[in-house]
Amino acid sequence: MDPLVRPRNGRVIAGVCRAVANRFGWSTTLVRVLAVLAVLFAGLSLWAYVLLWIVIPNE
Repeated sequence: MDPLVRPRNGRVIAGVCRAVANRFGWSTTLVRVLAVLAVLFAGLSLWAYVLLWIVIPNE
């Protein structure tokens, strides 16, 4: 497994979804879709995204 870091390439907003997808070996598209659905149906997920943006280091 790759370390949990936000890559410089392939970012859309902050690279959080890409970092999570790389770490767990999942599709980046799947993680992005799940993140959008989580924000739409559970507003607290937006806070989690921002927190991960701050906590996960850059590559």
